[in-house]
Amino acid sequence: MKDARTSVAIIGSGMIGTDLMCKVIESEVFDIAFMVGRDTNSTGLAIAKERHVETSSEGIDFLKAHANAFDIVFDATSAYAHAQHNAFFSAAGKFAIDLTPARVGAICVPSINLGEIGAAQNINLITCGGQASLPLVHALKNTTRQIDYIEVVSTIAAASAGLATRENINQYLLTTEHALSRFSGAKDVKAILNINPAEPGVSMQTTIYAYASFDDFDAIEHAIEEAAESVRQYVPGFDIVLSPVLDAGRITVSVTVRGSGHYLPQYAGNLDIINCAAIAVAKSRHETFASQ
Repeated sequence: MKDARTSVAIIGSGMIGTDLMCKVIESEVFDIAFMVGRDTNSTGLAIAKERHVETSSEGIDFLKAHANAFDIVFDATSAYAHAQHNAFFSAAGKFAIDLTPARVGAICVPSINLGEIGAAQNINLITCGGQASLPLVHALKNTTRQIDYIEVVSTIAAASAGLATRENINQYLLTTEHALSRFSGAKDVKAILNINPAEPGVSMQTTIYAYASFDDFDAIEHAIEEAAESVRQYVPGFDIVLSPVLDAGRITVSVTVRGSGHYLPQYAGNLDIINCAAIAVAKSRHETFASQ
């Protein structure tokens, strides 16, 4: 069983789903069963066909009719759609990795709690801003006595903000703030998303502002760098561009995420980081399958 590959399906043929498909194809442990969407003329489905991947524009109905052909499903649709889809995924015993801010399943940031998700049927990857900020937020929690306030501001290129992202802005903010509260223990949290129309596209940048009580600022700096290195194990384009700075009692740290260029341009780090997190989670579950 240890040499067996795990069969996966992707639902959602937008930018995230298409880039994810490219990552799955390059993987040594997955076979892609299907790429499904709802638009027959979508670019994602056309690219999938070029890559000799079986496609369908029948969405969740197609997956229901072919439930025996895959073990893991990546859902890159929308928060509203995923909440409906998971009723089927759960009943069919399918391990679902949710790339939307639906907050249906167990929330996960691989560098923080991948080893703690256990046998959860559904894993929620929060948001791109959450994946970029939470490893550093968690490092702050571990090196401070208490965080009173934390604010996360993410800026992404307009060209990397697809329709689902724009339609899910409210869910994005609420889900990011929920995860910030959980992983920081802060009394007050705030998430902001800026969509920048500049051309050429700007790389994703996330800045964290925190008010916290602490004893050793050097320990904070060290923990931040260790956290960044942990993320780079599965997101190579994750870089600290502003190391922790203390000014008037406020700690500021900033990170840029550049994509790996599988399908999307390098500036689309916001999409790349959540896809890299999805692959990390899927590989972890594959190891579980292979050991059984």
